Amino acid sequence: MRAVIGLGTNTGEREQNLQNAVDALSLLPGTRVADISSVYETEPVGYADQPDFLNAVCLVETQLSPRALLGACLGIEAALGRVRLFKNGPRIIDLDLLLYEGVTMQSDELTLPHPRMGERAFVLCPLADIFTDGRAPGFDFGEKINSADKSGVKKTDYVLENSSLE
Repeated sequence: MRAVIGLGTNTGEREQNLQNAVDALSLLPGTRVADISSVYETEPVGYADQPDFLNAVCLVETQLSPRALLGACLGIEAALGRVRLFKNGPRIIDLDLLLYEGVTMQSDELTLPHPRMGERAFVLCPLADIFTDGRAPGFDFGEKINSADKSGVKKTDYVLENSSLE
């Protein structure tokens, strides 16, 4: 199945944090990173008194279930040093399971599609890099990206390497 994972970081060596996360995703069993968006620098959402973020999204092909993939993402966050001090606070890495092909679900630990991604330009802009027609697996975002406030989102020159394709 195909799934989309959002990546974000705003502390430490931000570019390296994103690359480390992509590398870790490519090592998950039964999982291949199929595509990676451009990297965007974005203003914080929610708690504003923190450094800007770098954000990207990855399309993965996986044999893991949605819950197993979420667990793997949480494990990668922990392995890379994520500490949750407070909601929307600074973080070394954030991996959000945004979409999982063919799955709609709502539980305490996981909601698919991610409930707020259609409101967030820092997710919509990278999604548009991979899904140029405005349609991701289980999520039509074409109209949303046209109306999104993209003023705090800037494309960077940084390119994430995909070891799954080597």
